Amino acid sequence: MAGKKGIHFGGGNIGRGFVAEFLHNSGYEVVFIDVMDAIIEKLQQTKSYTVTEISSEGQKTFTIDNYRAINSKHEMDKVIEEIATADTVTCAVGPNILKFIAEPIAKGIEARKKSEPLAVIACENAIGATDTLRGFIEQKLSEDTKKNIKEKARFANSAIDRIVPIQPADAGLNVLIEKFYEWCVESEPFKPGNPPDIKGVHYVEDLQPYIERKLFTVNTGHATAAYYGHNRHKQYVHDVLADKELHDIVQNTLKETAHLICSKHSHIDKQEQEEYVQSIVQRISNPELKDNVERVGRAPLRKLSRKERFIGPAAHLAEMNEKYDYLLGGIEMALRFQNVEGDEESAELAKKLKEMDAKEATKNITGLEESHPLFKDVVARVEKVQKESS
Repeated sequence: MAGKKGIHFGGGNIGRGFVAEFLHNSGYEVVFIDVMDAIIEKLQQTKSYTVTEISSEGQKTFTIDNYRAINSKHEMDKVIEEIATADTVTCAVGPNILKFIAEPIAKGIEARKKSEPLAVIACENAIGATDTLRGFIEQKLSEDTKKNIKEKARFANSAIDRIVPIQPADAGLNVLIEKFYEWCVESEPFKPGNPPDIKGVHYVEDLQPYIERKLFTVNTGHATAAYYGHNRHKQYVHDVLADKELHDIVQNTLKETAHLICSKHSHIDKQEQEEYVQSIVQRISNPELKDNVERVGRAPLRKLSRKERFIGPAAHLAEMNEKYDYLLGGIEMALRFQNVEGDEESAELAKKLKEMDAKEATKNITGLEESHPLFKDVVARVEKVQKESS
């Protein structure tokens, strides 16, 4: 019997250094799919690469092999054929690219040659990314396949957490990655039956608390440090955390989100969340990661959107009539992340703040409606940034 096969869309660092490492360690052949000629050619020409895990205890290196790579721009038929005979499809392409990978996945599901359903798991930094991907896939499926979709494919949301710092200039395919990881996947969609056997994946009944805990702790903390760091001309996230004033701001922001998480998800107790917060602060303080503040801060419009790391928790707290002062500070710093070299969204943010009035900009950037209890406080910060940017 042939071994297990995992298709992975996205040949970037998370794809090679996290998802592929887990699949490889679980006995899967990995087939990378990407449209970037340079990455695919490198993967096709190289039989193995290394993943180096870094932590405060030092480094550990693993070799990844047993993979192939296909350029979906030039060989779409091959991609569809691979999906038709695969066990799993994963992706780490960025939430905005999901609509583009839906078509080959849909065609692969239609052409399915395996009796077991295909497991589809999106590994994106966004809530419900697999649901989003499924929506795009279903637009491309025949009515017949849609009716019996569970026989052909199972879709499970996931929450992933692993920091990938800026890579050394000469890294090639090798990936430097943080040792700590968390990959939680919903178990419910695989019933009746078993979820894919991927070592290191934590299957959970209810993913929501894990997604929110991760997004409102790791991502909120990381982005807060980055945006304050950018405003104070610091180069790395660990430089930000070494500054007592900024360290306290990050800690106080995470006190606000911890209060929300423990209030919303009763099975996460205060002590457990406090330990989780401190482990996150320790992780992002690691100088070994050399985590550049501009890299962490990029895509400010996405990070300021309605369900994301700042507005999401602040809106919940406002609805509960609880305090969100530090989150507002982070929102202001994110609004100041304008015209940063190499980041299109920061230029777009600057343009919106210049061309719209404060109310219009607040609605457009954050998705908050005027009647929301958070709205007026965010408008005040938008006004302040507009005055100081003009």
